[in-house]
Amino acid sequence: MQNFAFCNPTRIVFGKGMISELSKLIAPAERVLMIYGGGSIKKNGVYDQVKTALAGRKLVEFGGIQPNPLYETCMEAVDLVKKEGITFLLAVGGGSVVDATKFIAAAAKWEAGDPWDILAKKASVQSALPIGAVLTLPATGSEANGNSVISRKSTQEKLAFGSEKVYPTFSILDPAVTMTLPAKQVRNGIVDAIVHVMEQYATYPADAPLQDRQAEGILMTLFEEGPKAMANPQDYAVRANIVWSATQALNMLINCGVPQDWATHMMGHELTAFYGVDHAESLAIVEPALFRLKLDKKKAKLAQYARRVWGVTEKDDAKAAEQGIAKTEAFFHSVGMKTKLAEYGISPADAARKISERFRARGVKFGEHQDIDADAASEILLAC
Repeated sequence: MQNFAFCNPTRIVFGKGMISELSKLIAPAERVLMIYGGGSIKKNGVYDQVKTALAGRKLVEFGGIQPNPLYETCMEAVDLVKKEGITFLLAVGGGSVVDATKFIAAAAKWEAGDPWDILAKKASVQSALPIGAVLTLPATGSEANGNSVISRKSTQEKLAFGSEKVYPTFSILDPAVTMTLPAKQVRNGIVDAIVHVMEQYATYPADAPLQDRQAEGILMTLFEEGPKAMANPQDYAVRANIVWSATQALNMLINCGVPQDWATHMMGHELTAFYGVDHAESLAIVEPALFRLKLDKKKAKLAQYARRVWGVTEKDDAKAAEQGIAKTEAFFHSVGMKTKLAEYGISPADAARKISERFRARGVKFGEHQDIDADAASEILLAC
């Protein structure tokens, strides 16, 4: 096991009706900016619950955060924060809203020039406004980590940053509010959470059996409960398991002391930036091809995954690993997720060219072995 430091300061408040706890979680003196997306929270009752819980408080609203939150929109919110003297940010929505809120929290305190440097130059965040979250869509795990992904429309870029300064102080997870989600968003959330786990698990053995078992437990739960959530949207018990699994998938616990990949995400971000495919869709496109082309280095863990999670009995590691990949891809298909670029009207050759050129210009390398460079990315995308 590798050395690691772990601290997760986010208080999780889980269960039915827990949005009412906002009145206890946010001090009365705070000037709160409620940040949300396209307005679905006004249809599913979450908006009214938040307003009721914070009645009598200084509460300003900022709506319109996009599914892939834009830097330009976030900077509009930063201007509002400064104008209104906001002291606390409340994200009400899915992972995109939480991600945007994290960037707004950091940018509002940024005093070193262009806040885009936080993303483009990985400039260190020294301070940020405090954040809370009311989660409405389980997927990204952003409610319990310090990560954020922001897009910039003007340059067609989608970049990430991470900082301990932007961990939410609390996150309210009420599975009941997820029951009205469209099937596509439920599917996307399930796939997103699965790939989050695989980025931290499907690398190489690191003598970390506890982390392996934790990751496998999350995966098995998502594979078992995911189709139930699609088939029976009103099943609270199933929704609760999906919500908690998605949070556990990226609350930084299962990656303690183990190598991580994240190349699927890096290529997926570029597919979204260039072609507008949903984040989870981009991951489902890239992951099977990446696994197959990196099978030699990943086969031990992928074989373990196939045997423990899918019950594969094949004794040869390479063959077992390939069966595990095939079962993962079949699961994606079973919940209505396409896994080929052509199915989205995207030319693999065009995607490979654009993304490899961008990676080459940035001089980046990804993967647990840092062996996925521009050329490797091109090969993987051509196989998508």
